[in-house]
Amino acid sequence: MTLTLTIDTRAWRDHVKHVHEEFPGLVPVAKGNGYGLGLDVLAREAERLNNDCLAVGTAHEVATVREAGWSRDVIVLNPWRPFDETATALLDDPRVITVVSRLTDLDELRTAHPGTRVVVELMTSMRRHGITPQEIASVDAGKLGFEGWTMHLPLKGQLSEAKQLASEAVAHQRGAVWVSHLGVNDYRRFRTQLGVQTRMRMGTRLWLGAPQSLRTTATVLDVHRVTRGARYGYNQSRAPRDGWLVIVSGGTSHGIALSAPSPARSLRQRGVSLAQGVLDAAGVSRSPFSIAGRKRPFAEPPHMHASMVFVGGASAGVEVGDEIPVTTRQTTTTCDELVWN
Repeated sequence: MTLTLTIDTRAWRDHVKHVHEEFPGLVPVAKGNGYGLGLDVLAREAERLNNDCLAVGTAHEVATVREAGWSRDVIVLNPWRPFDETATALLDDPRVITVVSRLTDLDELRTAHPGTRVVVELMTSMRRHGITPQEIASVDAGKLGFEGWTMHLPLKGQLSEAKQLASEAVAHQRGAVWVSHLGVNDYRRFRTQLGVQTRMRMGTRLWLGAPQSLRTTATVLDVHRVTRGARYGYNQSRAPRDGWLVIVSGGTSHGIALSAPSPARSLRQRGVSLAQGVLDAAGVSRSPFSIAGRKRPFAEPPHMHASMVFVGGASAGVEVGDEIPVTTRQTTTTCDELVWN
């Protein structure tokens, strides 16, 4: 009765090892739900790679990776803020590196927490966090443990932007440069041309870059014959035609049907959005559960731990106990069980 993620261990680890070797200075990222694998799993896998540093998203995640056995350096990617008590409690930890993205915060840490290991974040075209290029000249780390500069580039990172920002920063104060989202060739050029140590933070490409090695399945829990007009579910909806209600494991607590909102940019994406809009208007919402090679519609919105899907026709195509494929977004899905094959 579980939502299960099955990992082809050899294929997955071969991919992780290959990417790790392609990017010298790579720092694995373990944050959120651990890319569907769990923070504890990623911490142990980073240990297998013999990494010297692991990146987490928030200060709260430091304890989780340490409980999994990680004892080396940890960099917290969320910039420090004075109201974050958990992050503040880690400032004097010699194994924790803190990201600073505002001059006021840097001034406060320099005064109140000398010795804290910090990297200073630079504002990129992402425009999320960071000091501006005009503020670089005002950066004064004082007696802080200055570990370098960091920047978070857009998904298709631009080498020119990275080089420009890094050059200005390193000219002011030399230190390692931490980057993200550069391709292999761009990173190699960046690494050789800059003249300082470089670190590549990586999560999605490292852990989820071999999707063929990850397979999510749900268990069929019940199968019920229904006739057209029969009522079912919390909302007492009516069956649109004769068919079957198939109850499967996996619901809102697992992240089923969650997705990141994104605008349709290509003609194909717009066509998909239009088709989905027509289905929504007709009261039909396609589920991620596949039966007999087709994704079946939700009979109603997912429940907490299970979902109801509708299969029309004379046969349900499945029996209780069968395992069926589920299309999931790994960063929003938490499975009950991980199986390493």
